[in-house]
Amino acid sequence: MIKGIWKTRKVFINEQELNPFESQNVVNHSPDGFMWGYGGSGPAQLALAILMEFTDKLTADRLHQGFKWKFIASLKQEEDFTLDETEVIAWIDENRS
Repeated sequence: MIKGIWKTRKVFINEQELNPFESQNVVNHSPDGFMWGYGGSGPAQLALAILMEFTDKLTADRLHQGFKWKFIASLKQEEDFTLDETEVIAWIDENRS
C-alpha cells in the first residue's frame, strides 16, 4: 500500500518512508519534496519517486508525467491518500512499451 500523510507530506510504501532525494538526483522537480492534488512540481517528484520503487530509473523518468496525471494530480489536497500498489504495477505494465 502507498500512503501519503498531508500534514507532514510524507509518503510510505508498505510502511517504509519514501525519500525524495533519490528521485531528485534523476530529475529535481521539487526541492521542497512531495505534494499531491494538482499537476505541479511536487506531484511530479512524487510520481517519479513512486515509479522508481517499482521500475528502473529510465522507465520511471519516461513514465512519471503520465503517472502524475493519472494518479497523483487527482488526489485531494489537504487530505491523506492511499494507492493500491497493484494498480500502480498494472499501470506501469500497460505503459511500459
